Amino acid sequence: MHRHDGNNPDRASIRAYDLILRHIHDAETVEIYLPTALTRVEPGAPPTIESVGPGSESGVSDGGSTLTKQVGRVAVASAAALAFGELVSFGQTIALARLLSPTEVGIFAAGTVLTMLLTTFVEGGLRSGLVQRETEVADTAETVFRASLVNGLAMTLGALAAAPLIGMIFHNRTIGLIAATTSGFLLIFALTNVPEALLQRDFSVKRRIVVGPAVSVSFAVVSVALAACGFGVWSMVIGSYASYVVWVITVWWLARWRPGRGRASIRLWRELARYGSPVVVNMLGARVQSTVEAAVVGRGLSSAALGHYRYGQRIAQIPVRFIVEVGAFSLFPAFARIAEERDPARMEAAYLRAIRLTTVGAAALSGLIIALGEPAVVVVFGERWREAGALVVAMAGLGLGKAWMSVSEEAIKGVGRTKLLNWQTATEIVVGLGLLLVLVKHFGLVGVGLATSGTMLVVAVLVTTLARSAMGISLPALLRAVGPPLPAAVLALAATWYLEHQVLHSDSRPILLAIGLLTLDTIVFMLIYLLVLGVLAPEVIRGFARLTGRLTPRRRRNDASGTAIPRNAEPGPSRETN
Repeated sequence: MHRHDGNNPDRASIRAYDLILRHIHDAETVEIYLPTALTRVEPGAPPTIESVGPGSESGVSDGGSTLTKQVGRVAVASAAALAFGELVSFGQTIALARLLSPTEVGIFAAGTVLTMLLTTFVEGGLRSGLVQRETEVADTAETVFRASLVNGLAMTLGALAAAPLIGMIFHNRTIGLIAATTSGFLLIFALTNVPEALLQRDFSVKRRIVVGPAVSVSFAVVSVALAACGFGVWSMVIGSYASYVVWVITVWWLARWRPGRGRASIRLWRELARYGSPVVVNMLGARVQSTVEAAVVGRGLSSAALGHYRYGQRIAQIPVRFIVEVGAFSLFPAFARIAEERDPARMEAAYLRAIRLTTVGAAALSGLIIALGEPAVVVVFGERWREAGALVVAMAGLGLGKAWMSVSEEAIKGVGRTKLLNWQTATEIVVGLGLLLVLVKHFGLVGVGLATSGTMLVVAVLVTTLARSAMGISLPALLRAVGPPLPAAVLALAATWYLEHQVLHSDSRPILLAIGLLTLDTIVFMLIYLLVLGVLAPEVIRGFARLTGRLTPRRRRNDASGTAIPRNAEPGPSRETN
């Protein structure tokens, strides 16, 4: 793996982001890219393409198609690693729900509310600036590292000083102690900024295969073990520290970057701050909204209600994490590279393809959550978590809204129009707080979920409109991309809701039978969804079939051609792909 020190890579590397864009583009209108070129990055200069002739010693020309399939298989492995991490995370959530009470979970959520807010200032938009940077990468990385340490130390001391105030706000001394103890998260988090940015620049597949599962497993093992031993809420605190330490160790090991390989400068910091400040303001809106929600629920309702809120939010965000981790992580650098080529038609095709794919998945997940969210939570977590199940249903709009918002955010950042995100932040705060105060008064905890869903959908429409305007995409083209999955999801939702709530009643059955009935509900939903989607947008189904075919390993053909890539082979480093 290439060391990010600003020196020439020791071996040529494939412009692998083109391979990812190959799957973003519509295959009917865009020619499939095969890697017949190598990229070399000179210090302080943007990448250039060097063609490789048939006689090249690199062997890439003859094995280009095989390498394309290899990268596709690695992408599948990355998605599988993400699924594994989510399964581990979901498993520990179930275990902790059985071992801890909603009140204990709520106390932890209240104690960490300030820490989660201040992570935005630790990151400071510097990570996005480093990902987007094309020149002076080594010096920029050194600048980001030092600025992140200063930010992390300042935020840690600030959180420690404010901890008693947190305890007073929630009228709970334990919450204040947890706020003080978890302030150290911020300094550890600061250490991840540079390696995470460099891995994102390279679309690092290993980052997804190693880091995510390692962090999930470390938290699960430590927190569940300590909870079983009677540590209560402190099991989650210690488990969180363990996962942060594992996070730092793994990203530094994978990035192979070390301080001192560049020269930090005030000039670079100012440039990064100018680029990243709108990103910080954008992230701050969501953090402020989440903080206020936790304060309103914990102070206005109860610690138990905050526990239901925390777990309901966690479950509702499972599809969101898939959307962000799989999509946005790769889309930002991919969109940035397309923008550099100044090809509006290619940018439009990539954006529409990406938002179409995310809408297909998010619409289905949101429909399933509405139809099966409450009975599923009761079956898996137990009857005492039914309120969390109702909250999950109320927050179903989170997945669909985040799908549109994440793709549009990354496109806006990719074309360098980050100031547009200020509109998102202002809308998120005004609409979010307004809906929260109105709905929580009338609907209690469920009102919090409805406010979250409503805010996310309103902001998603706004950000999508801004992205469409920035790229010059027509409204009919956008509606053709996102429209068909919505009626398909509504019809599947209606049929599945009736089947579950009027016929099967899985949450009143023994657990094994209940799981079987929920599985039947899911199968029925997906069959109806895909059938209707196939009628309304058959090209979407054909597109998924083509994508599946491209990602399917064809070892016989590789073996026959003699170009199979060794099992331990990996894509080249520089400007690569996660």
